Order: sequence, then structure tokens, then C-alpha cells
Amino acid sequence: MPNNIDSKCKLCRRAGEKLFLKGDRCMSPKCAMVRRPYAPGIHGHNPSRGGSEFGRQLSMKQKIKRLYGVMERQFRHHFDEVRKSPGITGDQLLSRLERRLDNVIYRLGFAVSRAQAKQLVSHKMFEVNGKRVNIPSFEVRVGDVIVLKQNKREKQFFKTQVEILQNKKDVPHWLALDLEKLTGKVLSMPARDDVGVRVDAQMVVEYYSK
Repeated sequence: MPNNIDSKCKLCRRAGEKLFLKGDRCMSPKCAMVRRPYAPGIHGHNPSRGGSEFGRQLSMKQKIKRLYGVMERQFRHHFDEVRKSPGITGDQLLSRLERRLDNVIYRLGFAVSRAQAKQLVSHKMFEVNGKRVNIPSFEVRVGDVIVLKQNKREKQFFKTQVEILQNKKDVPHWLALDLEKLTGKVLSMPARDDVGVRVDAQMVVEYYSK
């Protein structure tokens, strides 16, 4: 499973805004975008390049990749798959990325970041419709039920997360969380506005169309 091992704080600084890649740290004064709100490197204080149309499209593609923690080959695979589907390709791309199992685990609140959610899925912590799934890129569908495995619920990490989830108010409308059963359900397809970060996936479509 390929991973981007670059500093997550540098990825946010390169994007020029918070991508919330490190959970609670992103909401604290320790956040790199609070302490050093400029691009990394010795030229970080200088006006950034990439003002051309191609540069803006490339920057947007990189931003979405970093947001969901996917590498180029996998990202291109997602794009090629949604390009065959009816509808607006950019919206379909964001919907597919939102429905990755690691992202759903993060959205439900079982993990504090997508990177942590990816690790939990890889370690076989969850089941989908009663079947064990350890593939972070697994695409959930409407009606799917995600369950924390019974033999993992006594782990201190999840006990702490349950306490946090009791006050969680921001579960996306397209998901349902049952704290008593520690399950989540996909109620509907996510829309563009559910991403939570300003992105324009249509720029990715234009980038790959060149």
C-alpha cells in the first residue's frame, strides 16, 4: 500500500490552506499553517509560481490527492473509472473519493485523520456488511453498514474515541452513526459540498484532458 511519507504539515503549507491531515493538531496553535503560513523551502516567502492555467490545474490535482492521501497511480485509476460514469465527472470523482472506506471511517469519527483511518482499515479493524475488509480504497455504496469488529472494541484507543464521539455533532448527512452498536451506515451519495475544503474537481478533468 503506497503512502506519501512527506511531512503532512508541509503538504498543507504547499496547498496554502489547512487540509486537516493531522487531526486535532490542525485545530491547535501548533498547526503549521498558524505558525508558518507560507510555502516550505527557502523560496517559501516569495510569490509562488504556477499562475498559468496549467499550473492552477496541477495545483488543484495535487491538493485533492493530498487531501485524501492517495498517490498518482491510484488517483488516476479513480479518475478513469468515474469518467465512464454518467454525470459531471468532477463531482463523480469527489463522490468516489468520499466513499473510500478509509475516508468513511474518518468521517464517522472512528479515526482522527484519514492517515490513521487507512491504518485502522489495513489492520482489519472493521467489517462491511459482515465481511472483513482491509483495503482502504474499498468503495462503499448506499446501504452498506460499517461495523467495528467486536474483538477490537476493548482497545483503549476506541474507548477514548467513543467518549469523543458522544459529543460529535458533525457527522455528514449522508452517513449515520450508531454509537451503541459502534456502526455506521451509508444513507446516500455524498455531494460536492460535503468535502469540507474548497476544491474544484473540474480543474482535474481539464488537466487530464490535455
